[in-house]
Amino acid sequence: MRILVVNPNTTASMTEKIGVAARAAVSPGTEVVAVNPSMGPVSIEGYYDEAFALPGLLEEIARGEREGFDAHVIACFDDTGLDAARALARGPVLGICEAGLHLASMLGGRCAIVTTLSRSVPALEGLARRYGMAERTHVTAAEVPVLALEDPSSGAEAKVRETIRRAIATHGADTVLLGCAGMADLARRLADDVGLPVIDGVSAAARLAESLVALGLRTSKVGGYASPLAKPYLGMLAPFAPSGDDHKEAAR
Repeated sequence: MRILVVNPNTTASMTEKIGVAARAAVSPGTEVVAVNPSMGPVSIEGYYDEAFALPGLLEEIARGEREGFDAHVIACFDDTGLDAARALARGPVLGICEAGLHLASMLGGRCAIVTTLSRSVPALEGLARRYGMAERTHVTAAEVPVLALEDPSSGAEAKVRETIRRAIATHGADTVLLGCAGMADLARRLADDVGLPVIDGVSAAARLAESLVALGLRTSKVGGYASPLAKPYLGMLAPFAPSGDDHKEAAR
C-alpha cells in the first residue's frame, strides 16, 4: 500500500516533519511519501494563502494518481482543496482536520482545537460546523506563526502548551486536537504534559487512509466528487484543464 501525504505549502522542512509523523502512524509495509508543491506560499495562514496553495496541491495529487498511490492525505489543517482533490482522485483523500475531529469524538466529549493564529479560527470553526462537531469543539489560537514551529528557539511549543492548559481550564476540554500540520511532532510530549489525549491530525489521517484502503473503499464518483469534465482552461491555468481521461478511468 502506498499513501501520498501532501503538504500544500512549499516549506520542505515542514514536509519532512509531516512525513516522519505519518510514517510512525501506519503499519509496517505501508509506504508513505511526503511531498510539497514547488509553487505557492511558504505557509498557509488564512483564506488568501489557501487560495494560492490550490494549484500546487492539485498538481501533486494528480501526479500521485498517475504514479498509482492508493490514498492521499492533505496535510494542512484548513483541509485545503479537499473537495477538489476528492474529485480528482480515485482513492480516498483525507484532510487532517476532518480525520482529527472524528478521532477526537471517539475519545472525549469536548475537544479543543489549538491552532496557530487568530486569523485561522473562523475557517476552523467553519470546518467544525461542516463536520457536525461545532457544539463539542472550541477553537483557540496560540498566536504562533506557522513558520515559528520550524524554529526550536522561537518558544512556539511553550505557547501551544499554555494555550492547551487554558482551553482545558476555561472550556472544559477533555481532548486536544493540534490545529496545524507543523505541530505534528509535538503531540506525544504535550499529551504527557497535560494528561489528556492530544491528537495530531497528520497521524490520524494517515492511519485512517490506510484503513480505508485496507477495506477496499474508494472515493465515490457519483455526485459532487464526480471526476472533472473535459474543458479548456485559459491563460496560466491551461495546464490544469481536465482531459476527461480521469473521468473515464474512474468510471471503470
